Amino acid sequence: MSSTSTMSREEIFDWVRNVLHEQFEISSEHITLEALLYQDLDIDSIDAVDLLIKLKQLTGQAIAPEVFKQVRTVADVVDAVHAHLQSV
Repeated sequence: MSSTSTMSREEIFDWVRNVLHEQFEISSEHITLEALLYQDLDIDSIDAVDLLIKLKQLTGQAIAPEVFKQVRTVADVVDAVHAHLQSV
């Protein structure tokens, strides 16, 4: 995998899909870019905090909670991480 600052959206998506599968036991085939975190994947607010912690491990820095409040889909997570990595 690339260094985190040069990760492609596809690499970030693969990483997010793996985390969602491993941490939250979500079937991989349900984890698509269009999947809604709360409605389709049953991610609750506690899970969202856990996901933020995992994203911090990937990026080395916390992603602002206000950015994450805008996240609705897996694609939104990927875009937020990608934008965060571009800014560091």
